Amino acid sequence: MAKRVVSVSLGSSRRDSVAEVEVLGEKVVLERRGTDGDFQGAICLIRELDGKVDAIGLGGIDLYLVAGGRRYVIRDAQKLKEAAKKTPVVDGSGLKHTLERRAVHELSTLFDWKRTKVLLPSAVDRFGLAEALDEVGARVLYGDFIFALGLPIPLYRLSLLQKLAYLLLPVLTKLPFGLLYPTGEKQEARVVDWRSRYYRFADLVAGDWHYIKRHMPEDMRGKSVLTNTTTEEDVAFLRARGARYLITTTPRLSGRSFGTNVMEALLVALAGRELGEADYLRYIDLLGLKPQVLDLEKPQEERA
Repeated sequence: MAKRVVSVSLGSSRRDSVAEVEVLGEKVVLERRGTDGDFQGAICLIRELDGKVDAIGLGGIDLYLVAGGRRYVIRDAQKLKEAAKKTPVVDGSGLKHTLERRAVHELSTLFDWKRTKVLLPSAVDRFGLAEALDEVGARVLYGDFIFALGLPIPLYRLSLLQKLAYLLLPVLTKLPFGLLYPTGEKQEARVVDWRSRYYRFADLVAGDWHYIKRHMPEDMRGKSVLTNTTTEEDVAFLRARGARYLITTTPRLSGRSFGTNVMEALLVALAGRELGEADYLRYIDLLGLKPQVLDLEKPQEERA
């Protein structure tokens, strides 16, 4: 009997999908169910699934924001996690921290990092990615103030972002999550405004897809995107804007890449327990998970 993993997302139900995969000799059904920003609806759905599925992923919301080794719990996400009493609930942060960090080093054959300028719209959502980019010497614009708070303050030093995060995250994580991140229909809305000019800086835009897409300018010629959770529609969106490569840190299944929360829930379902960093690294090796590179100038061509 196949194991079942469901991602309960605060995002749009338009992006819902189901895929059956065979992993390490076991069949697993991966399902994504969006609640269109309905927080109470997400809680009810998690309660309904509790004890009936092998693992639940939280989509469209982070359970934790991380900065420099400190982890801050988002109050709204904690409520979602606590709605399940039997089934483990994960948000993808454990896999992000390991898989995305490793992906940066593996992409050194595609990018000369010391000559690559990167826009990371939200570093506290992807601190492992931010640290890895800093380690390889990329020039990174950390856009947390610009894209999350609407303040025209670009940061170029990870150490400064870390210090500011220590001050702000204890407060921000207690706010309603919808103030920090687009949910439901807001994920489909694009706002090309003053924030869009920061894309000009970048050779590569990295991080959360909804953050990346929301303020993306019409002209992305020659630029690449490193993200996950993209659909065929998203691929067409990037092609239309002339983007060079789409790189996803999770594999593409049935025409889309599933989010790290889904993949993390898959690993938890296989293991039958919650996992630590060493476990994630072991599974990454066992499954041979590597960045998936889609050359947008060559339709249908995909290479690892």
